[in-house]
Amino acid sequence: MPSQLEQLKLVTTVVADTGDIESIKQYQPEDATTNPSLLLNAAQMPQYQHLVADAISWGKAQATDHKTADTWANHAMDRLAVNFGVELLHQIPGRVSTEVDAHLSFDTQATLLKARQIIADYEAAGIDKQRILIKIAATWEGIKAAEILEQEGINCNLTLLFGFAQAVACAEAGVFLISPFVGRILDWYKASTGKQYTASDDPGVLSVRKIYEYYKKFDYQTVVMGASFRNIGEVLALAGCDRLTISPGLLAELKASDASIKTQLDARHAKTLSLEKITLDEANFRWQMNEDAMATEKLSEGIRKFNADYLTLRQYLLQQ
Repeated sequence: MPSQLEQLKLVTTVVADTGDIESIKQYQPEDATTNPSLLLNAAQMPQYQHLVADAISWGKAQATDHKTADTWANHAMDRLAVNFGVELLHQIPGRVSTEVDAHLSFDTQATLLKARQIIADYEAAGIDKQRILIKIAATWEGIKAAEILEQEGINCNLTLLFGFAQAVACAEAGVFLISPFVGRILDWYKASTGKQYTASDDPGVLSVRKIYEYYKKFDYQTVVMGASFRNIGEVLALAGCDRLTISPGLLAELKASDASIKTQLDARHAKTLSLEKITLDEANFRWQMNEDAMATEKLSEGIRKFNADYLTLRQYLLQQ
């Protein structure tokens, strides 16, 4: 009997949620995704110190004054993200997601500039832009930036997606891919209600299922990639989703089990559902987010945490 991981790969594109190249080699996912937290962990591993050293050297070479930390550290951070991305792309057949700095989440123009710079850095390293997804927080400003980038042929992965309004706005903007978070939604509801949930009533699972069915019902081409899983029950409850990005620990559990799995999401079934199509302008988007305490709180928290890890990683580079 094939492992659950092998079975899952038959109905869903599996993405590795890690910056660790060794994990990529072991589980052979289609794509890989990173964020500041994952890069911070990977950058401290001995086997990747050459990538760190190159980033620091390159950053200082770009700076007019090597003694000014703000001058070279920012260049080094950009280089490090691309260095890891290139290494990951050597191990996978598909794409890697590289994240725009979290502190730019509410600035459309700055996000555009950073995204174009990331693509240019990859192209300078010999990587075609078709193998890159620019990862942007799903704020209104981020979604508007992604809409422009998609028109320029730069595909985007909208992350920190917790609310249905975010998903609708991304689809309307023609975003290539969204990463609705499962585990963090569950965390919020467990803390708020004190309840324990199973995979069948997990609020994070139900959120992704709702988005998936809405997209398939109305023929949106935006890819749904469930993310941020707490256990393999959540993963298996979304078998059949376009993509699932899974941590190495959960990939190991899936690989170790040969229990049969069942496809849970089906585009053909979604077509038969009676759903109302929604269109959101900025005012409606902000109102819907305001009415969704979970989405508002988790989006803000996620941006803060990614920025904190970005700053910690930056400080780590300065200390090398």
